Amino acid sequence: MVEHGLENGVLVLTLEDEPGPQLHNLAGLISDLVHVHAPTPAVIVLGAVVTDAMITAVVEAHHRSRQVNVLMSVATPSASVRRTLQAQGRGLVVHARIDTAINTADATPA
Repeated sequence: MVEHGLENGVLVLTLEDEPGPQLHNLAGLISDLVHVHAPTPAVIVLGAVVTDAMITAVVEAHHRSRQVNVLMSVATPSASVRRTLQAQGRGLVVHARIDTAINTADATPA
């Protein structure tokens, strides 16, 4: 499941540790939410448990968000997930802390 809301002018998308049946269309769901709120910057929040499929979905959603010029970043406490996202998500900004990700997205000019 994906929870979403606005915080300090930033769309915050929180992915549950087990997105369940939504996993097959997770990239599409994230992209749709980002597009609806464009040009609002978006932060995807990942928990401690992140699967390869979730990483793939986030990278795909990031690619799609670039097509509409929406700033997207990720916050996750997992150092290994951060490294993987940085390696796969060309230009994807990845943070260790949620507050840092939101503050940075809010302060970055559109």
